[in-house]
Amino acid sequence: MRFAEPPGLPTDTTGSERITAMAKLISTLFISADGIAEIDPDWHFPYFDENMGRAVGEDYDTSDVLLIGRETYDSFAGAWPDREAAGGDDAGFAKQLGDMRKVVASRTSPEFTWRNSELVDGDLVEAVAALKADPAIKGILIPGSISVVQQLLAAGLVDELRLLVHPVAARKGRKLFDDGEVPYHLRVTATEVYPTGVIRVIYAPTDGPAKAGYDDIKDQVPEG
Repeated sequence: MRFAEPPGLPTDTTGSERITAMAKLISTLFISADGIAEIDPDWHFPYFDENMGRAVGEDYDTSDVLLIGRETYDSFAGAWPDREAAGGDDAGFAKQLGDMRKVVASRTSPEFTWRNSELVDGDLVEAVAALKADPAIKGILIPGSISVVQQLLAAGLVDELRLLVHPVAARKGRKLFDDGEVPYHLRVTATEVYPTGVIRVIYAPTDGPAKAGYDDIKDQVPEG
């Protein structure tokens, strides 16, 4: 199955189109079958294999900016710099993370200890809209950071949801989708199933289908 290429422009794009092109904003999440996006190592790590590792690498390769919440930043900054310094199997990925620009959404001003880290400038929605409009930015990736994703979904700024759905009902933890009056309609752009039972699915927000009721679909029900 061919997945979406990293965001870019056709070679015949005109200069004016290059200036107005928007950077793609992608949310990447590990998630349970019942919609829990708050990772528990007990149900996450047993399903992590080379396929999931490849998928994660593809997601990070789409972007040159990480947009993360404070909790995700603290978690990443507390682990990846040490992993880079240790020089183990994950040192290359740790260096990639360290080299990326990291924009952190936080209500307080943390003391950044990880290189290339900065605080969101002002209002989150306005700041992200400005990042998307910056022609110097290739793409923006949100790993985890559930509250950030929820706010940007509501603002219509998320271009893709890349979910790695684990074959487990976690039954506790924060869900990706919060309660609201208006449904989010999604279009599936790609899927992939791994031997572990994990399903990779890429969604893009889309307009909802035409309204329909039972009378509109009754000719499609099974024949008795």
